[in-house]
Amino acid sequence: GLMNEAFLTGEPFEIKKAPGSTVISGSVNGGTALTITATRQAVDSRYAKIMEVMRESEQNQPRMRRLGDQLGAFYTPVAVGIAILAWIISGDPIRFLAVLVIATPCPLLIAIPIAVIGSISLAARRSIIIRNPAALEQVGGCRTAIFDKTGTLTYGEPKLTDQVIAPGFERKEVLILTAALELYSKHPLATAILQQAKADDLTLPPASDVSEPPGQGLVGMVSGRQVRVTGRNKIAGQNLPGAEHLPPVTGGLECVIVIDGRFAATYRLHDAPRAEGASFIRHLGPRHQFEKIMILSGDRESEVLHLAGQLGIREVHAEQSPEQKLAMVRQETGRGGTLYVGDGINDAPAMLAATVGVAVGRNSDITAEAADAVVMDGNLEKVDEFLHISRRMRSIALQSAVGGMVLSLGGMIFAAAGHLSPVAGAISQEIIDVLAVLNALRAAFPPRVISDLHQAG
Repeated sequence: GLMNEAFLTGEPFEIKKAPGSTVISGSVNGGTALTITATRQAVDSRYAKIMEVMRESEQNQPRMRRLGDQLGAFYTPVAVGIAILAWIISGDPIRFLAVLVIATPCPLLIAIPIAVIGSISLAARRSIIIRNPAALEQVGGCRTAIFDKTGTLTYGEPKLTDQVIAPGFERKEVLILTAALELYSKHPLATAILQQAKADDLTLPPASDVSEPPGQGLVGMVSGRQVRVTGRNKIAGQNLPGAEHLPPVTGGLECVIVIDGRFAATYRLHDAPRAEGASFIRHLGPRHQFEKIMILSGDRESEVLHLAGQLGIREVHAEQSPEQKLAMVRQETGRGGTLYVGDGINDAPAMLAATVGVAVGRNSDITAEAADAVVMDGNLEKVDEFLHISRRMRSIALQSAVGGMVLSLGGMIFAAAGHLSPVAGAISQEIIDVLAVLNALRAAFPPRVISDLHQAG
């Protein structure tokens, strides 16, 4: 039978299990009824180990200073200092009171939270759930972007990428015969071949005598011709006519097509990259100031390198366990801010260790729990929207807070000089607060352009 281990290992294709094969706890059955024997206690399962690493990562998360705390650390002592100096120099306690009245840090206490809440509301309307509001402030300081592969940069589904046709056969003819036979198969690779036939608008004839003899692959008759879809290892040593045209082994998965006992073609399949993937990766540096981009995947190295070449990512770490991912993310976070984007259970510990973790697409509950933000749509353009919303929130919050503080400091100076009474100072402060809040409310309304991904791509 077939088992889907993508959430746990990053392997995009369903894995064939035979008697004696190891099945990882948390795998999803591909449709065939299987009898599985438990060989370990639940506490020793792969899923439990990931949860243990996740809890340990959560306990070691660093505390981040919020924007309001940073500004308040400067503003509060300055305001108190001006008030005390005004009293000491003038000897008039009324000036001390007037300075304190106008010094209330409402732009910090009200404007920044309003900007944050407004941005959370805007993100929710764009199918982005902000679980940790601090992520909106922190992501602007991230300079390293780390991506999982399967389901994040790819669709998590095999796609027919190469059709290597042997001499004496035509591409269209081979695809029609192969797809007609694959109509009777439940294998995930069959879906990719049928999708290609549909994209080419091919009419498929009926197949007959379809069977899957042990060690031979899928065999049947189509339009009076015997068609066999098999693997390279299954035809080794058979002295198959035309086998000298068999191409060298490359990354990804492949199937060999034999027609009327003669080698006809090799089909190569890879996990399909997202359509917007390459433009999104190119976009991260110039638009969002990311200096380092890497893939951290549990998938096979050949698959990860193939994808990295398509997307233009130079740093690749393949066949990584959740523990190895966690160690790598901690190492990068120790050097500077990190953004981790993933979708599998095996990504959860690394998400917690990153400065900001984003879960995308068909993520599990465990992954969503570990993430700071959850993108309901797997489209990477939504991740770009999250980055833009975050940057805009920080800009509006700074405008509101710093602008309000500057106006308040000006009012404090007037009050210290005796030009503002406590009552006038209170009125002035209310006006400043209203202006700061009105500006902060802009965060809740979408800008004219919320993502410039296509403009940059």
